[in-house]
Amino acid sequence: MLSEPHEKPRAGVVVIGYNDAAHVTEAVRSALAQGPAVAEVIAVDDCSTDGSGDLLDRLAAGEPRLRVVRRKTNSGGCGTPRNTGIDAVTAPYVMFLDSDDVMPPGAVDALLDAATRTGAEVASGLCVRRELPSGIEQPWQASLYAEHNTVTHPSRLPRLVHDTLCVNKLYRTGFLRENGIRFLEGRFLYEDFVFTARVLAAGPRIALVPDRVYLWHVRRTAEQLSLSLDRGRIENWKARLEACAQAYDILLNAGQKELARAARAKFLDHELRMYARELGLRDPAYQRAWWTQARDYLARYDAGDWEIDAGAPGRVLASLILESPEPRDLPRVRELSARPARLLPPYARAEDGSPVWSADLPQISLAPLLSRPTGLLPLAVDAELRPRARGGRLLLRLHELYGRVAEAGPREVTVEWRSRDDGHAAEIHTVALSAAAEGIWSAEAPTDLAALGAGTWDLRVSVHFADGECRKATAHALTGAGRLGRRVLPSILHGVLLAQPYATHSGALALRLAPGVRGVLKVALGRLRRLLH
Repeated sequence: MLSEPHEKPRAGVVVIGYNDAAHVTEAVRSALAQGPAVAEVIAVDDCSTDGSGDLLDRLAAGEPRLRVVRRKTNSGGCGTPRNTGIDAVTAPYVMFLDSDDVMPPGAVDALLDAATRTGAEVASGLCVRRELPSGIEQPWQASLYAEHNTVTHPSRLPRLVHDTLCVNKLYRTGFLRENGIRFLEGRFLYEDFVFTARVLAAGPRIALVPDRVYLWHVRRTAEQLSLSLDRGRIENWKARLEACAQAYDILLNAGQKELARAARAKFLDHELRMYARELGLRDPAYQRAWWTQARDYLARYDAGDWEIDAGAPGRVLASLILESPEPRDLPRVRELSARPARLLPPYARAEDGSPVWSADLPQISLAPLLSRPTGLLPLAVDAELRPRARGGRLLLRLHELYGRVAEAGPREVTVEWRSRDDGHAAEIHTVALSAAAEGIWSAEAPTDLAALGAGTWDLRVSVHFADGECRKATAHALTGAGRLGRRVLPSILHGVLLAQPYATHSGALALRLAPGVRGVLKVALGRLRRLLH
């Protein structure tokens, strides 16, 4: 299937799957629907037992571009079937697609055009995470794909290490084979971290396009979570550390020191914060094991690895972990790990007056906060929702942070409730902030619960300062004294309305609403079923 001379080069798409009969044909069809740009689709079935292979065979019977490769034994991971696909591809370019995801129309054309026009060995585009069943979409590493760009060498754009995905990229097949770039075999989580490091270490020319080229379906309600989402087991954290360590070593051993340091900075800002904000949800054994393994990993950092933004939340978290042999201050760890970060009181100072993490850990300096831009400060905003029959009231409190908040002059706060079902914003209000007590500013915003309607709503806050600076934030949910919990309210619009303010895993205030008698009964029955089971 190699392209004839004078023909536009085409790509092969490797689709891998295991026991995913519900989705694999949709994935394959999305690749075939790319049109003439796709010369072949290699569907690698990793020894499925649910009939996936038979479905693919029937599809291939009517589609000459589709070849099905059935592995005789299950590999336990994603790397081995992808390598099988690399070996089978005959097209000059190759892409990868997982069985539960899809390619949007025009994806391969956009990447092929960029690769051939720029002579790039790799072309990369925007991946969009789509939450199902809500359909809410979140672009992945969007700043890399804001516009067309050609990077002559990865070291010219170190932030490339943040996009560890292999599925939103088109590779010249010969480039992979000439450099011996393959995936790790067998059951190895986060195999794309290592694969991407091998690609970057080879120093390819890379074309970046702003087009959507991959839809990553995130099914959190699935009976079996995907490997990358199943973070509740300590084995997942171990695998993440191992993948990050291997990626770093690959880049460093290839002489790509700047990229290696960028990878270590990414670990602080992404991996460390993502797992740390969930640490309070785990049992004590997990917490101790996680903390110990994080300390061991961070101990490998050298002086150059720490030459990053010292005021960044990940850097502060890393310092805390290194200075404390046991897990501690987990509520503050959760808040600082959130996005945007929140640094909760108390705000301690060392003997010389400089800001520190706490009185008993004065060696963890927070001095960079004194010069950090207002828009990047980890502001702490508390929120309490008081549901009422004739509309609720949202109470907000903004905390001082070592004098920086007063210095910037907080003036107003904009609040909005954003639907978790479809992402739209409602009940948007901008209200004045006023000094309520020493080091605290407060505001009160109306909230028409009936107008919001059924579903789950997340609170978003933007603090406006005198100099025109605006800081987006999430609000910490106040707990205790009956502040949270279900309340049944009379409603002119719905007859009755069930409102439940609650704290999310990251500590932010959110709201569940069930209007009408039917909505209330549905919630009550769901609660009963959970209690019975």
